[in-house]
Amino acid sequence: MTIADIKKTAETKMAKSVEALKGELQKIRTGRAHPGILDQVHVDYYGSMVPISQVANVSLLDARTISVQPWEKGLAAKIEKAIRESDLGLNPASQGDLIRVPMPALTEERRKDLTKVVRHTGEETKIAVRNLRREANDHLKKLLKDKAVAEDEERRAQDEVQKLTDRVIAEVDKIVQGKEAEILAV
Repeated sequence: MTIADIKKTAETKMAKSVEALKGELQKIRTGRAHPGILDQVHVDYYGSMVPISQVANVSLLDARTISVQPWEKGLAAKIEKAIRESDLGLNPASQGDLIRVPMPALTEERRKDLTKVVRHTGEETKIAVRNLRREANDHLKKLLKDKAVAEDEERRAQDEVQKLTDRVIAEVDKIVQGKEAEILAV
């Protein structure tokens, strides 16, 4: 493994950590409706659990209402039950073959709780990024120990890994602040 390989691997893994953070934060409900909030809800479809988006059209009716239109008439009751039983705190209402999912307004206390969850998730991502930095530095030290690289090359590579880590952590902070602002917006 070369220095370039180590840096590339670290960069790739850090990018995956940031993507995982974005995916995790997308699941956290804000006051506004967005179809992606139902992605984690699964419904029983002929014996297998599948995401709602694979058995129905999920779209927005307005800023606070999601509409779910099942592709098969018999699924409406199952989808409604799955949404109601999910941990999202949503209360769907059926209107014929269309299911309306109104997004309740968040209380101030709930908004503060959600910002704590967002900060905690961001902190977990930062820890993961720092662990990746440590892993990369360990690989670099092993190269130095095996006399595959010179000391100054190893030091320079560690500095570059540190700069990469700083950049990714700054990006994580920016993402977390954006999500907090979105949650606190009334």
